[in-house]
Order: sequence, then structure tokens, then C-alpha cells
Amino acid sequence: SGNSSSDPSDGSSNGSDAVNGTAGRFVSSAEGTALAYGSLLLMALLPIFFGALRSVGCSKSKPLEYLNLLLTTQSIFSQEYINLLLSMYFFVLGILALSHTMSPFMCRVFPAQLPNKQYQLLFTQGSGESKEEIVNYEFDTKDLICLGISSVVGVWYVLKKHWIANNLFGLAFALNGVELLHLNTVSTGCILLGGLFVYDVFWVFGTNVMVTVAKSFEAPIKLVFPQDLLEKGLGASNFAMLGLGDIVIPGIFIALLLRFDVSLKKNTRTYFYTSFLAYIFGLGLTIFVMHTFKHAQPALLYLVPACVGFPVLLALFKGELTEMFSYESSDEVLPHTPRLTHFPTVSGSPASLANSMQSFDLSTPGRRRHTPSDM
Repeated sequence: SGNSSSDPSDGSSNGSDAVNGTAGRFVSSAEGTALAYGSLLLMALLPIFFGALRSVGCSKSKPLEYLNLLLTTQSIFSQEYINLLLSMYFFVLGILALSHTMSPFMCRVFPAQLPNKQYQLLFTQGSGESKEEIVNYEFDTKDLICLGISSVVGVWYVLKKHWIANNLFGLAFALNGVELLHLNTVSTGCILLGGLFVYDVFWVFGTNVMVTVAKSFEAPIKLVFPQDLLEKGLGASNFAMLGLGDIVIPGIFIALLLRFDVSLKKNTRTYFYTSFLAYIFGLGLTIFVMHTFKHAQPALLYLVPACVGFPVLLALFKGELTEMFSYESSDEVLPHTPRLTHFPTVSGSPASLANSMQSFDLSTPGRRRHTPSDM
């Protein structure tokens, strides 16, 4: 399952301490701080809004395994080797995620005069009657352009670790997470968010693990924005940050409420917009408290009560509380959402290859296949 990896806090690219009044530390201007926090808020809203809309047309659910990889490698390798491993890992997944994110936009801007040729990449195992397809990857010229652009961003990220490249990958991961990770019931979502609420509060207030991990590992597991951008330009290094978990975890619950709105067939998006505005309120409150007390805050402490409480109160007021908690997303097939029935063989956009890499591993003998209910 996905977890909150870090919280909005002041930090820098060299792993310096969070804001604590330390002498000699750069003090950002009020304008720079407002710009940084406003930009983080906007960047957090984009993957939630568009990921939720795209989740209506997607019935796939893929578990995130980034945290498992991080925890496994952390006890074996030193930090520099972990950073190298994560850089290559996120280089590949980042290119595929960014390609998938760009695909709808490329379909709109691709010139009609240019030929859109079809290609196929096929891997098989065995021969004769025992031949088995491992990957059947179909793509076209538009997909190649997306992969090309994404590869440039990937090389930029690996070589420079620039914060803009980090954010491009982070936004792509967050959008794909909200789109592809599906909760099937509101009660499941409440249990998930409630558990991570306690988890986040403990690890931020009880220890310094969250902030340390967020600053130590050079991987796009967070969105960052420099508070000294106005003074130092694109070479700024004093960053405010927001963990992807604080976007994806509430985001998949908000996406569930959008699908619930669709299931009501009332041509309204009341619960979606309510939870979306609640997220803005919760994250804004997080930033306000963090800035006031100069201490890293567990964002889920404020986001979970807001994102769960406001829609539930609205449902209670409208007399739809029973319908909300009896709704099961997995029981319906929304328009244009074919069920995924055969994991190893994939075809379609560049994201298909990313999906097949994970799902083929999950569907091998002896391993349990994850379903939406596992969330």
C-alpha cells in the first residue's frame, strides 16, 4: 500500500535540518516563502484533479512497491549506493510514468499531416506449441515522441538532480498513482486513511525518520520548490517539500468519491468537489501551522479529517450516508473501462509496459495477486 513519505517542511538539497531557528541558516523572504508554498499547493492539486478524472476511465489497480524497495535496500547498502540504485530505478519508471501522463496531450497536439505509424515489440518464451507471450507491446509514433521527451527529462534528472526534473517525475508518479490505485469502498478508504493518519503522526512527531528520509534520498518521492528562487533563480537550494504520499493517499480517496458521484447518475460532482476543497483547506492548514511553529508537520494529521469528515457530513446532511458506505467501485464497469483479465500480455500506450513489469511479477506462481480490495 502507499504511504506518506514526507511532509511540507523547510529543507535543502544537501540534507540540512528543518526550520528550527538555527543561526546562519538562510532566511527566505516573505514573498519567496509564499511563492514556494503556493506552488506546492498548486502542484499537489494538479495530479489529484486530473488523476481522479482519469480514474473514472480506468479499472486497474496497481500496488506501489517503492517503499518496500527503499526499506529493503536501506539495511544493505550505504546511502550513496542507495541513491544510485534509486536514481536508475526511478529513471526507468519515471520515463514510463511521464510518457503515460503526456499521452492524452500528445494525441491532441500531434499534427494530422504526419503519419502515425504502428509498431509492435514482442517477447516470447519457448518454441512451437509451448511458446508463450511474455510482452506484446504495441505503440505508435505518438508514443515514441512521448518516450523521447520523457527520456530527455530522465537524463536531465540523473545527471543534474535538478528540482524541476524531480518535480516532473514526482507529478507523473502522483497522477499515475491517483489514476491507477483504486479503493473499492468508502469504508476501506476510511480505514486506510485512518491507519496512515496514526502512522504519519507517530513518525513525524515521535521521530525524525520522515524528514531525514525525505532529505537524504535523492529520488522523486517528493515535490520541492525553492524558497530562495527570487534571490538565486533556478540555482536555488533552500527547498520547501511535500511528500508524494500526502498527495496520492488522499487523492485515491477523492477519486473514489468522484466515481461515487458518477454512480449516483445525478450529473453532479458534489462529493468530488467537496473533498477536493477539503484537501485545499487541509493542506493550507498544514502549511499555516508548519510556518507558524517552524516545525515539520504530518500533513495527514490535517488532510485526513478534512477529506473524510466534510464528505461524510455532506452525505449525512443529504441523507445519502447509507448509499455512500454501501457503494462498491469494483462492482461496476464504467463506460470505456474494459476489465484487465490477462496481466502478462500488454498492449497500448507506454504506460502498458510499466504496468506489465509490475503485474507480471505479481502473477507468477506462488505469489498473491493484488486486487482493489487489498488497499
